Amino acid sequence: MSRIGKQELAIPSGTTVRVEENRVIVNGPKGELARTLRPDVAVSVGGDVVTLTPTKKTKFANALWGTYASHIANMLSGVNAPYEKVLIIEGVGFKAVVHGSELVLSLGFSHPVKLTIPEGIAVAVEKERITITGIDKELVGHFTAKIRAQKKPEPFKGKGIRYENEVIRRKAGKKAVSSAA
Repeated sequence: MSRIGKQELAIPSGTTVRVEENRVIVNGPKGELARTLRPDVAVSVGGDVVTLTPTKKTKFANALWGTYASHIANMLSGVNAPYEKVLIIEGVGFKAVVHGSELVLSLGFSHPVKLTIPEGIAVAVEKERITITGIDKELVGHFTAKIRAQKKPEPFKGKGIRYENEVIRRKAGKKAVSSAA
């Protein structure tokens, strides 16, 4: 039994949820999100709550039950308050600039790294902070991880791209050794 799947999901005011065949469509003040679900879990909307029930008694259906409940909960909160992730760029000469629908990163390579910003995502750059916002939690997290993967923080000087609250464990570098020869 899924503890997450058993809970009823409250629909906030100003938000509508529709179920069309295997698609769940959530409409809210910030936008609309849709997700296709497998028929192993039935989604029903009654009043101001969304309930999920597995249609089969299999291990896979039970796993999907909680997963789909989490996805729908993320959709409900995303259309009301956008998700936000912040990255910090550390390093001499490292910078980021937004040009139209592209994020251009200068990370010490011989060429600038250009990433296309997905539709539905807003990217703001101020000094060494990159702020990624959007209503789809999965898309925001994926794009943020894609940016971070371009230059992960290294443990000696801490140079690279890291999450705002991420702690980088630092290592001691080479020690100066005096030889008594």
